[in-house]
Amino acid sequence: MRANRFGNAPVEGTSAGVIGSISKSYGANRPGRFDWRAGVIYRLNAGRKTEGTLIEGFAAVKAGIFELKAGRSRDITGLVDSTLSSGAMAVSGNALGIPKIELSVPEYWRLPALGGVLSFKGSFSYGWFGTTPISPVSGGGARKDDIPPVTSFYHQKSLYGRFGKPGWRLNIFAGFNHQTMYGNEDDIYEGFNLGKLESFFHVVTGKTWRANSGFATKLGNQLGTIDFGATYDFRTTQLFVYRQQIYDVGALSKLANVRDGLTGISLKNKQKRNAGWSRILVEFLYTKNQAGELWSKVTKSGDENYYNNYMYAGGWSYRGRGIGNPFLTPRHEARADLRHKDGEYFVNNRVIAFHAGLGGNIGSVNITTRLSYSRNYGTYGTSPIGTSLGRRREVLPPPYFRQVNQFSGYLEGSKMFKNNWEVGVAAALDSGRLLYNSFGLMLNVRKSLQF
Repeated sequence: MRANRFGNAPVEGTSAGVIGSISKSYGANRPGRFDWRAGVIYRLNAGRKTEGTLIEGFAAVKAGIFELKAGRSRDITGLVDSTLSSGAMAVSGNALGIPKIELSVPEYWRLPALGGVLSFKGSFSYGWFGTTPISPVSGGGARKDDIPPVTSFYHQKSLYGRFGKPGWRLNIFAGFNHQTMYGNEDDIYEGFNLGKLESFFHVVTGKTWRANSGFATKLGNQLGTIDFGATYDFRTTQLFVYRQQIYDVGALSKLANVRDGLTGISLKNKQKRNAGWSRILVEFLYTKNQAGELWSKVTKSGDENYYNNYMYAGGWSYRGRGIGNPFLTPRHEARADLRHKDGEYFVNNRVIAFHAGLGGNIGSVNITTRLSYSRNYGTYGTSPIGTSLGRRREVLPPPYFRQVNQFSGYLEGSKMFKNNWEVGVAAALDSGRLLYNSFGLMLNVRKSLQF
């Protein structure tokens, strides 16, 4: 009930929530012309504590194939079935949207050459993380000691291509995304000698900064995925297969962590019936390798330690929630008795997970279910073989994080009534040794207006 909801979630325990939203969409009959859209979603929770959250607040203008958007929006990055997925590896919608300004080509644009068989879309953005705590653990080299929290910024870019035409049965997709948390490196490193624009250039290009002392590093926390996918249209169904290959500190360039990533198969039903399924999804998530096994190919950067960062204490998180796939577990969500290493915000990022989703209807009642089972191995820092950097290994004394299994299930039913009233009931269960066992029940009542 909290995963992949863009921060739109209840507080702990029994509570009530009121959600208000208003939005304006692009005109349906104005392709290629100047237009605008905007949206606001606000949630107020009342329970053990009362809190209000701006889930979404943005405005966008569109001219031709380009869109300029500013504010907080609900975005997912990467090739994935966004309706039932366990969560994209880079930006899944598990956390609140990071406020940003983004220039994009949001829909695939067909290149005039080659008869329009090639299309592309992409984005380039600049955003604001806000105040970010810096880990007290020394990173060596030019790192200063006892650094207070700094103001951090966000850069994201993506580029995706499609081979095929809308009328073809087969379309093939490929692309990449790149995200970076960075900023105020002069407060972090001794002798930092880059200006703001030079720092941004290093972030965008991935260029390495070298101090006069010889210390070298890429700026900020950089990660992303390289994605591949394909759709095939049958007479009554559409098949969508995809693979997200995660990269973090450099092992993918050596193919040392090529085993890791998210693989999905989604089947969409084109036929609408009084009772039946509308979409089926199966996903397999594997992040256990990370180029850190004893038999893994040795890399200068060592094991990837996904979503953790030696400098940013919160790793790849925003407002207390992981930005990427929620199977990788932050410390405050896991059981307290599980071993963790100081300086690691995500205490479990070596995961083998199986996830399935089903959407359909029984008459006028819409049904959605998601079922997940995972085997969890902590991090290399809490394993018996330890964390690696080149050929060096650092092993903590026991006890270690031993394999724990976890099941999570979700079932929701909803029905539309007259005058755009909708009523829904959802139940969810967590059972296992990674998370605390819990059960949730939620009643939704929604009224929609159009004007």
